[in-house]
Amino acid sequence: MFKFFKTAALAVAILAVALATAWAALALWYRLPFGTLPRAALSGGFALLGLAVMAGLFRRRALRALTTFALALAAVILWWSTLTPPEGGNWSPDVARQVTGKVEGDILTLTDVRNFTWETPENYTVNWETRSYDLTALQTVDLFMSYWAGPQMAHMIVSFGFENGGQIAWSVEVRRQEGGGFSPVADLFKSNTLVLIAADERDLVGTRTNARGEDVQLFRIGVSPDTGRALLLRYVAAANSLAAQPQWYNSLTTNCTTVVMALIRTFAAEVPVDWRVLANGYLPDYAWEQGVLDQSRSVEELRALGSITPIARAHGLTPDYSAVIRQGVPSPAP
Repeated sequence: MFKFFKTAALAVAILAVALATAWAALALWYRLPFGTLPRAALSGGFALLGLAVMAGLFRRRALRALTTFALALAAVILWWSTLTPPEGGNWSPDVARQVTGKVEGDILTLTDVRNFTWETPENYTVNWETRSYDLTALQTVDLFMSYWAGPQMAHMIVSFGFENGGQIAWSVEVRRQEGGGFSPVADLFKSNTLVLIAADERDLVGTRTNARGEDVQLFRIGVSPDTGRALLLRYVAAANSLAAQPQWYNSLTTNCTTVVMALIRTFAAEVPVDWRVLANGYLPDYAWEQGVLDQSRSVEELRALGSITPIARAHGLTPDYSAVIRQGVPSPAP
């Protein structure tokens, strides 16, 4: 029995050292403010230290090896804790501004609403606007899933509709530097900050259907106007908070889906935790199980009816874009 526990303890120690080594080495590689060679030397040096410690666990001086590793890891963690999100930067034009909002009575006024005209992902006309919305006229909430990496991963956009046919779409995005890109691995290590974009659907959804040609699926959400209003105001509060205090984007814990789920839970605590929040390409299945999608059709039917990219590309980014893409997409009763 003693031998079993000793072996189990050794296995746990090796796993813990291996995971800590991988995290620290990648953190040093992605975030040290040095050139490639110094970063490679320090990152590789920590990886070699971890390998040496794991080998040392099989010898009599295992405790000394673990102590040395713990001190080195503590130094990395201390340095890591000093990294704070930048308030300014040479941002890419499409994420250069953080939307903010204020509510006076029933009127919501948003500043820095994005309304770009996209020709290609690299060619667009910049336009930022101030818009006002009557919250008593809010009627619908819709979910867009834009698939960019197979069926497992998608970008999530939530859009709010009003009586006059107006829509305001919201997206949680990476605030990239000019010329920078999105890397799911790098963005686990404080590489970019978070930005909330509020935009015209022809911009936020249209760039994905028409400029990029991604597989975008639209799902009409069955919630009451009061619930929709509560969610919209949570978006506004989160946007104002980000404008006051930047936050790191994280591919795993602070992304386009987890942020929205956190907003929902602030007023709907019964929303259960689910693995599909991480593998968010399956989020429509989760939403269907929660009863907020049309229950008279299967998820597969809803995906087929809500695949809007073909009609969007055929019709173009015209003023009636929002109405056209909703043709034939079923909407459940709240």
